[in-house]
Formats: sequence, C-alpha cells, structure tokens
Amino acid sequence: MLGKNRVIFPGEKVLLALSGGPASSAMLRQVQEGLSRETAKRLRFVPGLVYVDEGAVCGQSPAQREQNLAQMEALLQETGFPYYLASLEQALELPGSVLRRGPGAAGEPCPSYKAAVEGFIQQQRQEAAEGDGDTSSTGLSAQHGPGGDPAAPHARLPAATLTAELLRLFEAVETLTAKEELLQMLRGHLILHTARTRGYTKVMTGESCTRVAVKLLTNLALGRGAFLAVDTGFVDSRHGDVTLVRPMREYMAKEIAFYNHFFGVPTVITPPLSTKRREKTSIHRLMESFLLGLQLDFPSTISTVYRTGEKLSAAPAEASSELQRCLLCLCALDIAGEEELALQPTLVTEETGNGAESRAAFIPLLCYSCRLTFKEMGSPATLPPYVRAEARHRSCRARMKEQIQEFLLEDDQEEPGAS
Repeated sequence: MLGKNRVIFPGEKVLLALSGGPASSAMLRQVQEGLSRETAKRLRFVPGLVYVDEGAVCGQSPAQREQNLAQMEALLQETGFPYYLASLEQALELPGSVLRRGPGAAGEPCPSYKAAVEGFIQQQRQEAAEGDGDTSSTGLSAQHGPGGDPAAPHARLPAATLTAELLRLFEAVETLTAKEELLQMLRGHLILHTARTRGYTKVMTGESCTRVAVKLLTNLALGRGAFLAVDTGFVDSRHGDVTLVRPMREYMAKEIAFYNHFFGVPTVITPPLSTKRREKTSIHRLMESFLLGLQLDFPSTISTVYRTGEKLSAAPAEASSELQRCLLCLCALDIAGEEELALQPTLVTEETGNGAESRAAFIPLLCYSCRLTFKEMGSPATLPPYVRAEARHRSCRARMKEQIQEFLLEDDQEEPGAS
C-alpha cells in the first residue's frame, strides 16, 4: 500500500499509533520487516511509536493499567524505535491549538517521489563515506530508542484528579454511542498533539478492511455521510501539517489473525468501551454485529462495502477559515442552513434548561453529526478545557467578524474606482 500510493517520502518522520491489538501489531511487524529488508523497495522513513492507555474509561483498575503499560513498554522497547506512552487523561490538558488546522504545505511545491528517493540515497552514500555506514541500512541514524526522550520511558499513571475528571466527563454522556465518539475524539486529538510536538508529519493507524467497512456504515448512520471519504480513505489530510495514513485497510481481520498466528506477532489486548454490553447498546456495536453476521453467510459482504467506499470522492470540502470547520472533528461544516438539514428540532431542544446560552453557543461551531453527538454529552461545563477555550475563541472571532462585516470586501468585489 505504501509503495503503491507513495504518500510517505524517504527520511520522513512517521508516527505509528498502536493499540496493542492484532491490526496495529501486524502493522508494526510489517514496518520492522520493511525497514530491515536489504532490497531496493525497502521502507525508508523514520518511525516512532505511540500508545494511548484508555483503561480508565474501560473499567480497568490501576493495577491492570500498570500491567498493560508494562507489557506495551516491553514490546515497544524490543523494536528499538523511539516510543511515547500516553494516558487518555492527558487529553484534558491539551492546548486549544490542537483543534486548529496546521499550516500544511498547500502553497509549497511538492517534490517528486523519485527526486526524494534519489536525494535520500545520495545522503546515505555521503554518510557511509564519512564513516557512518553502520546506520545507513535502516535509515535510523539519528534514532537510538526511547532512552534519550524524557517523555517515553517509565511512564506512570496520571494523577487521580485527572482520572476523576475524565470519568466525570464520560459519566455525563447519556448514550454509549456518544461515549464511543467522545473516546475516538480524545484519542485522535492526543495522537495529533503528540505528532505535532515531536515533529512527525505522518501518522499511521492499523485500521483493517473489516474495521473500515464497519466505520463506513457507522458514520453513515451517525450523519457523517459528507466525510466518509476522509474518515475511511487511505489518506486523511484534514489537519494540514499532519497526514493520517491507513496502510492496513486492505487486509481483512481474518487475514491479520492468520498473519499474527503464523509469524508469532505478540499482542496486548485491552477491553473496549462496550465490553459485556448488549449488541444494540450503540450504533457502533449494532453495525459491527450486523456486518459480521452477514459475513458468515455471504463472505464477500465486507469487501463489497469496502470497495463501495473506495468509489467515494477523496476531495474534502474546502474551508477558507477556522470558523468554517467543525470544532470537534475539524472537517468543513456541512451545513448551508439549519432549515435545509432539518436541524430546527435539535436547536429547539437546546434552548431549554439550565445553561442554554452556553449550549447554544456551541451549535454553530459543529457539523451535523457532531451536533447530534453534542446533544448527548451532558453539560458543556464537563467538556475538556481545550474544547471550551477554543469554542470561546471561535465565538469571539465570529462576533468580531459580524460587527465589521459591512466594512469587508468580498474576494470577487473590487474597490470603487478600480479598473
């Protein structure tokens, strides 16, 4: 997948987001093999690893979380790559800038992949001539594992106050569907912040073909039809400076299981948020059981759904400013007017009860799907501080723009007297 699409250039820093499950573990093993292979088609990027501990919201005790962290750290240390251990509680301390699109490289000329490969090979030859040939085989000449990084080794559980605040946030959410969406949002923001602060320009996730098919139907049911190509495609560039890549999306879950079994790939399984619950408690569980049930009788079900998603346009909707991007998912707002998408019932329910003004202030900042999720997330006071801070920032910008709107010139409007 990586060689065919050529989205990762030689020498580029790539962060591998690991969960310890079968798909992400298989992705890590394939990256190790690709970096060590002495062939012309070997991988030439500089990898880093990140693991986010979600045990606090999944019902694990502190002892169980410590055990999982120790197991994951042992596996990550064996790779020799730099790694970062994080806890979901750290998402509560993120800056508001994580909800803003990075500068990206839209205005810069993109070098060709062939030129980048030739430049990388030339650089390695120069390093070998200078006496650094022992590190040129893998392209990791500047990486020596996590020992020199103060944030990577010996990570411990966060403070109890942060854990309690995170639990209060999830307890305020009304439905399991909204809880799973909130968990994905916090995890994504934390990984994005890690990539930005550590200098990584690409993030690789281990979403399999089975997971992508389930996600496609789930997001369709959640009202994210406008963003299906971004949420399930091979490349997700909504963040600008950090691009999300899904290299495992052509492998079925069954194929990954066989690969891990025959090649002895170790995994660390942690219970998901919906463990020991009925299958109809959330849209995510319902869609997963529906697809897997069909797959038993019709083996081409998942591949058909996946191939159908491949036909979706990968070009995301353009947003000229941050005010036109969703506060939570960072996609371009898919709402031209509340009347057109039948959102008036949603807005009316937000006008009653305590704290109606603060809840109403969030509505214009969210896309259709995030508005539905926001309805079930309890009081805005329980939201993470960085989300509330960015919402205040955008609201102030919107009010300021409204006040000076009559003095602004549109792009297609010329000044009086201009020829």
